[in-house]
Amino acid sequence: QVQLVESGGGSVQAGGSLRLSCAASGFGFTSRLSSYAMAWFRQPPGKERDGVAAISSIGVTTYAASVEGRFTISRDNGKNTLYPQMDKLKPEDTALYYCAAAPRGVGTYRPRLNNNDYNSWGRGTQVTVSS
Repeated sequence: QVQLVESGGGSVQAGGSLRLSCAASGFGFTSRLSSYAMAWFRQPPGKERDGVAAISSIGVTTYAASVEGRFTISRDNGKNTLYPQMDKLKPEDTALYYCAAAPRGVGTYRPRLNNNDYNSWGRGTQVTVSS
């Protein structure tokens, strides 16, 4: 199973930017990061975990309406790393951010922001946006 470790969280003022990272490992001999659909989810205090952005193994992206135009998901397959570039941050973006990987073959053409589509999860990194 894929192992995921997030980093890059912190505190920022509204309107600022952050870039998180997710380092992936444990692919085995026959697969690599490029074989998997990946996604970022977030869980605000006291609320459920929701999808933020996803990218398929062939580069198709999906964004939640709340972040469309402000967040950009990308992947560096050579470094086995997933990123979201988060711009124009708002206080409502405050949450614990999780990286997730789907099983091989899931979400290849249309990655979804559905918790049940992903079977590997990191422990999360906290993002706090102050007004």
